[in-house]
Amino acid sequence: MPYAVITGATQGIGKAIAGKLLAQGCSIAICARNKEKLALLAEEWSAQYPEAQIIAHSADLSDKIETENFGKVVLQAFPTIDFLVNNAGAFLPGEICDEPEGRLETLMGVNVYSAYHLTRAIAPAMKKAGSGHIFNMCSVASLKAYPNGGSYSITKYALLGFSDNLREELKPFNIKVTAICPGATYTPSWEGSGVTTERIMEADDVANMLWASANLSLQANVETIVMRPVKGDL
Repeated sequence: MPYAVITGATQGIGKAIAGKLLAQGCSIAICARNKEKLALLAEEWSAQYPEAQIIAHSADLSDKIETENFGKVVLQAFPTIDFLVNNAGAFLPGEICDEPEGRLETLMGVNVYSAYHLTRAIAPAMKKAGSGHIFNMCSVASLKAYPNGGSYSITKYALLGFSDNLREELKPFNIKVTAICPGATYTPSWEGSGVTTERIMEADDVANMLWASANLSLQANVETIVMRPVKGDL
C-alpha cells in the first residue's frame, strides 16, 4: 500500500487530492489548523476506506516546530513515504508598496517555509528508500506577474524555485519532484465571488493530473504542470 502526506487537506485542492489518493488505495496523513474539520473528515474517510490508515494531525504549518512535529508523527506511523504533497497555502491579494506590514513574512511562512521544513523532515526517509515523489502546489502566479499579486505572487515564484532546486538535488536518489501550477480552481475562497463554477476549473481536475503524473514509468518525471481554465485566467 502506498503512503502519502498531504498538507492543507480539509478543503479545496488538498481535499480533492487526499480523496483521490485514498480511492487509489493509498494510506494518507493529512494536516490542517482546524481540528474539527480534520476529525470529521478522518471519520468520514475511515468509514469509506476501512483498509486505509488515516492520520489526521492538527498543525499550523507556518510554525516551524509544528511542521517538524507533523513530520515526526508521519515518520513514526508510516513505514515509507511514497508521496509528499505540499499543498498548504494562503492567498492574500495586494500591492507590494501598499500591502499591510508583515504580509510578505506571513505568506512566506504559509506558502514557502511550510513546504521547506516539511520536505526537510520527510525527504531523508525517501532518500534512504531511493524512491518517492514530491508535489509542490505552485500557481500560474509562479509564472507570470499580474495586478494585485503582491507578496502572494512573490511566494509562489519562490515555491517554484524551491521545486526546481529540490528536483536537481534529489535526482541521484530517484526521487521525483513535480511543481503543479493551477490557474483559477473552484475552492471555498471563490464562494460569493460571483464567478460561476463553469468558468473555472474543478479541484478534481488538479487531483487527476497529480495522479496521472504519479503513475508514469520509474524513469519518467513531469517537472511542471500548468493548468488553466479553457477561457484563460481571470
